[in-house]
Order: sequence, then C-alpha cells, then structure tokens
Amino acid sequence: MSAIPCFPDEQIEALARVLGECGTGSDISRTLETCGLVDRSGQSTKWRRLEWVFLESQRQYQCANHVLNFISSFMSPVRFAGQSDAFDMHRQKLNVILAFSGLDYGPDGNFRHREVAKTLDDAEKRVKTLRVKFRDRRIHPEVLRYCRAELLQDNYFHAVFEATKGLAQRIRDMSGVQTDGAALVDRVFSIDQPLLVLNSLRTETEKSEHKGFAMLLKGCFGAVRNPLAHEPKILWEGEDDAVDYLSLISLLHRKLDDCIPTGLGDTK
Repeated sequence: MSAIPCFPDEQIEALARVLGECGTGSDISRTLETCGLVDRSGQSTKWRRLEWVFLESQRQYQCANHVLNFISSFMSPVRFAGQSDAFDMHRQKLNVILAFSGLDYGPDGNFRHREVAKTLDDAEKRVKTLRVKFRDRRIHPEVLRYCRAELLQDNYFHAVFEATKGLAQRIRDMSGVQTDGAALVDRVFSIDQPLLVLNSLRTETEKSEHKGFAMLLKGCFGAVRNPLAHEPKILWEGEDDAVDYLSLISLLHRKLDDCIPTGLGDTK
C-alpha cells in the first residue's frame, strides 16, 4: 500500500476508542509487538495506549500506514471466527471513521479506497450493510443457511442467487422430486395430485391459497433467480432490492414450514 496521509488527531482518538473495544489489553500488546510498534505511553486504558502509539507512529513515519497495519492485524477476520456479528459491528464503526479519509475496511480484511465522506450522515450511510437492514425483519434460518457466506462478504448479488437456489433445494428435499424451477413447482404443488399441500384443499378458498402459493414460488424463480443467472453481475445494482427479495424468500420458507406431505404420486 502506498503512503497514506496522516489521520487528524481527532480521527486517531476515534479509531483508538473503537479498537479498544475489540480485544483485551494482552491482545493489544501482542498485536503491537507483531506490527513493530512500541508502547511507551505509560497508560493503562486500552484506547489511550492505542491513541499514543498511533500518534507517535504518525509522527515518526509521517504516514498512517502503521495505524492501518495494526487495524489489519488486530481486526483480522480469523480472530473473530464464530463471532461474525461482533466483527461486523466493530468493522462498521471503524468504517464510519475511516470514510472521512476515503478508506473502507472490507469483510475480507483488506482496505479499499473510496470517495472521501464529507459529512457524518454520508459516512454512516456507506456502512449500512445488508445484514443491518435485516435487523427489523425476521429472516428464516433456511435463507441464511444457503447464503450466509455471501452476506458476510456483503455480496448482495450472489446472496440472492444462492438463496433462491436454496429455496428450490428445500422443495426437492421435502418432496423427493429432482426437477427444478416451474416444473418442480407444478409437480409438487399440483391441485390434482400434490406432493405437498399448504392446507386441506377442501374449499375453493383453500385451493385458491394453495395455487397462489405455487404461483409465488414460480414467480420467485422466474423473476429473481433466472434473471440473476443470466445477467452480468456488473449490471446488477440491488442492495435494497436484495433485502426485499430475501424477505420474499424468507416468507416462502415460512409457508413451506406449514406444508404437509400427501404421499400421493411418485417422486420422479
């Protein structure tokens, strides 16, 4: 990485405060040693130790690179194995601060250059990830089962794609039918010989509900998965759409929770 201009003192303090929440004093000492940074601050408070070391490194080297090296090592994703929510929370806080220097710390542990944020509102908007937008929505575990890795990487395109593939796989697992897309739905949720039913199909209202659910499933495959499979990723801009698509897939999984096997027909 080329030389990064020194961070202002108030930015160093803000970074130090966030990083002080991300590990123990021993963790900090170990990482400082790994990065070749010496703590002569005489401080006992974690963030004050980091503030002194960061300011001293910038004074000595006339750049912020050693600060970023510490962040990369201290916030390495492997340190947060099994604690993805904590990692994402700390990373978002750091990125609000780093946005004022045109930097972003990615979920893969690498820094990227971005346009410099001019206001706090602008900085905060940039770190609103897909999972943050899910906090007010109840997402079915089956959705996360198939696209958790993509969500951790903020990869909206492939998160939606994998989630729709997972929806089809769950229908196959529940029914034993190994086709795909509309053909799968037509076979499994037919009115005459359904393999899975949403209700008893005794009344016209129940039959209408069952048909409507099947249409939603086919619509999801036709309008979401199929275009994603054929459309270049570079042309897809859909963070907000991704939240809605994944919410739809979550709804369909909840409906599948209520479906009952009929034992009718074959499983070919």
